[in-house]
Amino acid sequence: MLLADGSEPGRVFFDLGSGSTFHESTSWWHYDGEFRRPTAVSMRGRCACGWRGTKRYPIDWEKVREVDDPDTYDTTGPYEDWEAHLDEVAGRAVMLPEDLAGLLRQVRDQLDRLWLEEDAARAYATMLKACSELEAIVAETGPEAVQVLAREQDESMPAIAEALGMTEKAARARLLHYERLTWH
Repeated sequence: MLLADGSEPGRVFFDLGSGSTFHESTSWWHYDGEFRRPTAVSMRGRCACGWRGTKRYPIDWEKVREVDDPDTYDTTGPYEDWEAHLDEVAGRAVMLPEDLAGLLRQVRDQLDRLWLEEDAARAYATMLKACSELEAIVAETGPEAVQVLAREQDESMPAIAEALGMTEKAARARLLHYERLTWH
């Protein structure tokens, strides 16, 4: 959401009248100017990585109020821009070798099929066992990869981040996550 001056508003807080906690939201339809909330005049695509779309899509609050259901209001523009951003990031990321990608797809497919099993308890136990095995693989290989990358991290972080398909900040967080797996 963008305000008339082009800035992005902060979170909207809802005081429900009792208790010390407040509900908060960043959903676009809450920036409608009601209850002293800011009024967004347009929206654009954005990503958790920090990317912001350049194209702005005006919000017609009259139409939003007519349909009385924000989910039916057309927000495809910002979503398509965001999806294009994700495609661009994925295109720059390191590609997995096809045989490894195929194995991971098979694992995903097998786990998805477990949802259809009649014996739900056994299916869920199998899923958890598979997750446990995957976590063991990650805990073994992730820290080793981080150790090798850490030797070159400062001078090659931009290249590492691009290879991972994320910002430098996100890449540093990912490396730190895998590094911490060795401590457990």
